[in-house]
Amino acid sequence: MYCDFTRIQFTPDLVLANVLGINFFDMNKRGFEFRHGPVFAQVLLADGINRATPRKQSALLEAMQER
Repeated sequence: MYCDFTRIQFTPDLVLANVLGINFFDMNKRGFEFRHGPVFAQVLLADGINRATPRKQSALLEAMQER
């Protein structure tokens, strides 16, 4: 199988941008560009979900629902 694999270690200090991705301003292109987070992989290993805050758990479940 040729699939993208990523792993997320859920900790209490994890930021949502580390899970979902971020929009950043590229000064060369003079526009915003989206950098994908690990949830955009085809196979995702989420380790320690019970240590994450409810908001981060909700973000992961919503991303899984949206595919």
